[in-house]
Amino acid sequence: MSKIEKNMLRERAKKLPDVTDEMWQQVNDDYRNLVEEFISVQSHSPQTKKQYKSSLRQFGWFIYQSMNDKPLYKITKRDFLRYLSYLRDDRKMSSSGMNLKKATVSSLCNYIENVVADEDKNYKTFRNFTRGLPAIPRNRVYDKVKVTYDEYQEMMKVLESDENYLGMAWLGTAFLVGARRSEIIQFKTEILNYKIPDGQNYVLSHIVRGKGSSVDGKPLEYMIPLDVLPYWKKWIESRGYESENIFTTKYGGEIRQMSSTWADNFCTEVLSNILGRRINVHIFKNSCITYHLENGVDISLVSKFIAHHNDISTTSIYDLRDFEDEKNGIFS
Repeated sequence: MSKIEKNMLRERAKKLPDVTDEMWQQVNDDYRNLVEEFISVQSHSPQTKKQYKSSLRQFGWFIYQSMNDKPLYKITKRDFLRYLSYLRDDRKMSSSGMNLKKATVSSLCNYIENVVADEDKNYKTFRNFTRGLPAIPRNRVYDKVKVTYDEYQEMMKVLESDENYLGMAWLGTAFLVGARRSEIIQFKTEILNYKIPDGQNYVLSHIVRGKGSSVDGKPLEYMIPLDVLPYWKKWIESRGYESENIFTTKYGGEIRQMSSTWADNFCTEVLSNILGRRINVHIFKNSCITYHLENGVDISLVSKFIAHHNDISTTSIYDLRDFEDEKNGIFS
């Protein structure tokens, strides 16, 4: 069985419903107030806070719908196992996704146990009900199938025929630069005006906020290959409006910086259909790193200037080379 066939074995998870403000107001006051207090006092990054808010709202909605909206101090380990069963059996969520949901609720419970319990009589004897539960068995994950340079060119050709210049600008950046989706949308049009020294085949970006636990995250400067700039310029020329951001969308006459979720839909609804296999946004960092390694760039340089990893061992995890020639030489 090929990697691509294996890639389709596990049923895709059903997206959990977005809990709207109207739905959230139906959840009991006690839980809502605890969640909002917990999120407000954390020093997490804006993106992490957004994930916490979403996860805890979804658990609250499950409490409302499936547990008769009981207060948090009455929830037991058995109740929480019902939630995990719902994620696994009904939503077909992966083990990594379930562990993330579990960890989020556990963080809230730890906050209640360590802070709230001293002042709220209902939580005087509260204990983290996620603690001590059996580990969530790891299920088989999708095989990571790199996007090759030939496939990159194929997608670019189709996008050009569709006159999808925003898609071309995003794909060129994702495949050749290696920035994450939340970093790509931070690139500004000012980069196109930067002076490029003679003989230099890249332009260095302004500082973007990278993944990190603090509010400021990790400051990063990306090397933008000159090959990417024409795609940026074509998109900016075609969109018909001015913006300080390169990656923007326009809905109902309102111009906004592209949301980080735009790339998810683009990969699922457009790129996956072009290649005839599942493409997700996370495979592009792997593919970019692998592409540069296949072109002979030293892994230490790729790690420092492309991947922005603190250690080469981390970059090695992203390396999807098959080493067929090297393996054939082992027994020669």
